[in-house]
Amino acid sequence: MNKVIDKLAWLYIRNGKLLSARSKGKTLFYIPGGKREEGESDEQALIREIKEEISVDLLPESIKYAETFTAKADGKSSDTLVKLTCYYAEFQGELLADAEIEEIAFIGYQDKHLCSLGSIKVMAWLEEKDLIK
Repeated sequence: MNKVIDKLAWLYIRNGKLLSARSKGKTLFYIPGGKREEGESDEQALIREIKEEISVDLLPESIKYAETFTAKADGKSSDTLVKLTCYYAEFQGELLADAEIEEIAFIGYQDKHLCSLGSIKVMAWLEEKDLIK
C-alpha cells in the first residue's frame, strides 16, 4: 500500500523557466508550496506556504488550478508517493528565500536534473505545453 504525501504547488514561470526552491541542507530543487493544515482549503494552504517560503502574497482571485501529478517521493521509501496539486497565481511582493528555503532559482527544462522527481514530472508537462524551455 502506497503512502501519499499530499502537497500543493505554485507554478510560476518567467522567461520559459519555472520558479523552484531548495531547502536548507537539501540538494534538489522543488516547486514551492507545501502541505495543508487541518481545515485549510487548497488556496489558503498555498497562500500560507508561499508567504512562509518565498515572502510574497499570492493574489487569491488569480489562483487557477493547473493539474495534479503523482511521483515517487525523493528520499523516502519506494512505496511513498508525492501528490502535487498545482496552481498558477499572480503575486505581489519580492521573491525572496525565507524560513527553511536556502535558495530560489528559475530552472529551465534542460536543467531538470537539479530537481525532485515530482518537479521533473511537472516540468515535462509544462514543456509539452510549450510553457517552459
